[in-house]
Amino acid sequence: MEEKNIIRIKENALKEHIPIIMDDTLEVIGNILKTNKPKLILEIGTAVGYSAICFTKYLAEDGRIDTIERDEERIKEAKINIKEMGLEEIIRIYEGDAVDILPTLNEKYDMVFIDAAKGKYPFFLKEALRMLNKDGIIFADNILYKGYVMSDYNKHKQRTAVRNLREYIKEVTENENLETEILEVGDGLAISKIKNS
Repeated sequence: MEEKNIIRIKENALKEHIPIIMDDTLEVIGNILKTNKPKLILEIGTAVGYSAICFTKYLAEDGRIDTIERDEERIKEAKINIKEMGLEEIIRIYEGDAVDILPTLNEKYDMVFIDAAKGKYPFFLKEALRMLNKDGIIFADNILYKGYVMSDYNKHKQRTAVRNLREYIKEVTENENLETEILEVGDGLAISKIKNS
């Protein structure tokens, strides 16, 4: 994988203020995936394809990534970036709203990466759990949302997002079938695995 191309994709995204996975978050996920070697990854929120491209180096042989994006400009950019990296066979973009697309998917995924509309995280979780392999892992990025989620933040603009992120945390930490840890890396990362009974 051409390191300089990845750096360029990252720098362009940052310059255009497109939210992409932070380095320390990527490092944590990478360390887990090194030992897990997922065959099939589902990503909710492609943006410009940066995280999906980064995840490909941890895939098992013949592995694949399905990623969902609704923003047409970002889809266009993601396609260019994925093509430049020679990964069109490995990364498949579903174009449209994840709320509509997820219920139509019936694959079993080894990893789900949630990084899309904050207000929809509980819905994404429900769908992710439905499609997660028994040894699978769900990563939810930006789960602490600039610190708002753990504070008494209640401003109107972000209220729905904060409320739904809190609901997500409640669901993954209180679900008896899940083992969850919340890390303060990047903007907060929730890592949930199914307990092996």
